[in-house]
Parts: sequence; structure tokens; C-alpha cells
Amino acid sequence: MGTLDDKVALITGGGSGIGKSIAKALAGEGCTVVLASRNAERLAAAVDEICGENGTAVSVVADVTVEAQVQALFAEVVRRYNRLDVLVNSPGAFEGGRIDTLSLETWRRVLDTNLTGPFLCTREAFRIMKDAGGGRIINVGSISAHRARMHSSPYTSSKFGIWGLTQCTALDGREFGIAASCIQPGNTLVERRTDLRTHSGRDEGPEPMMTVEEVARVALLMATLPPGVNLLEATVLPIEQPYIGRG
Repeated sequence: MGTLDDKVALITGGGSGIGKSIAKALAGEGCTVVLASRNAERLAAAVDEICGENGTAVSVVADVTVEAQVQALFAEVVRRYNRLDVLVNSPGAFEGGRIDTLSLETWRRVLDTNLTGPFLCTREAFRIMKDAGGGRIINVGSISAHRARMHSSPYTSSKFGIWGLTQCTALDGREFGIAASCIQPGNTLVERRTDLRTHSGRDEGPEPMMTVEEVARVALLMATLPPGVNLLEATVLPIEQPYIGRG
């Protein structure tokens, strides 16, 4: 028996990185996981991996920046399972540069993926959970929401926005039993960071990293708390990463 038996979770950005690791952690506790992203090949590989470990997973290709696709994604979840207990917003765009060199296209691309997409998904999940008596929405933010890097204005602004969206969702959801939480990870060894360098701002050389599994443990804790309890925010980072006292 798992702590999430009979529950259904939707994980956006679920084909790779932190999203896939969270999906695996939830599935390991008996949760049925629906993975969504734009990359069908990655989604298929992630589903095969989870099912190969005796989990239950399906995938839906969707672009979370497109309202109609988000609506269709949630309609498909309801059609299949008639419920949604957990939403994990974990999409990621990481382009950056010095602010005077940034194009409007870059700004919009990052904000649309990292903030508008989670808003659209949160809105649809809220509507389902409100009528069902509650649920959990977990946003993957970043320590950039509290400590900005140089040359990272689109990414940093989007993560400040995710922390704000989390708080507003928690407030709006309070009377409906909907909990909203935000994980603020530091350096995490996802596929794009195998060189141990940041890709969101100015290159500062190799950096200490933690694994995606370590971040997923925090998401699992959030997802398995009693219904009346919420872990609103969790900052998790390598001990050696400069963060506190950074000037």
C-alpha cells in the first residue's frame, strides 16, 4: 500500500528533469501520474521508465502556453479518471542575457513557459479541485525568486512570479481545501546542466549540484501531508552553493 493509492496527479514538464523525478516519486507511492509536455519522445520514455518500475503512468502531449491545449489536457484527465488530486507545475525555460541585449521574443518565451503556463494549469486544476472538495498544487520555482543572478532577468522574473502565484493560489484555495506549495530548488543536476554550469544567466563556472531525486523527495512530502496541512514553501539547495550571505 502506498500513501497515494487511488490518487491522480498531473505533472507538466514531466518528460525530463525535476518533473520526471517528481512523477516517479509519486508513482512509487501508488499515485497514477499523467505526464505532459511538448516533447512526445521524452514523454514516452518517461512513461516506459515509470511503468517498468511497476508504476502507473500515461502521457499527453500539450503546450502549456496555449490556452486551448491546456483546457484539452485537463479535460482528458477528467475523462480518463474523473478526478485530479495533485497538480505539479514544472515547466522550464532558461534563456537569459544582459538586460539591454534581451529581445522581447526571449522575454515572452520564458515568461510564457515559466509563468503563464502554470497560471493556465492552476486555473483549470482549481476548477476541478474546488468542486471535488480540495487538492494540492505544487509549483517548482527557484531560489532565483529570492536571490537573483546576473544576466537572468526573464528567468528570475518568472520565478518571482511563481512564488507570487503560489501565495495567491493558497489564499484563493483556502476556503475550498486547496493547498498550494512552492519548491525553491537551488542548483539541480538536470539534463541541461551536465556540465555543472548555469544556462540561465552569466556563466560563473562549475557549481555544486544536487540530484533531481533530492528535489523530488520534497515534492513527495508536500503531496503526502494530511489534507489540513500545507508546506507553503521549501528552499532546498546544495550546502556548498552560495546563497545565504551572497552579495
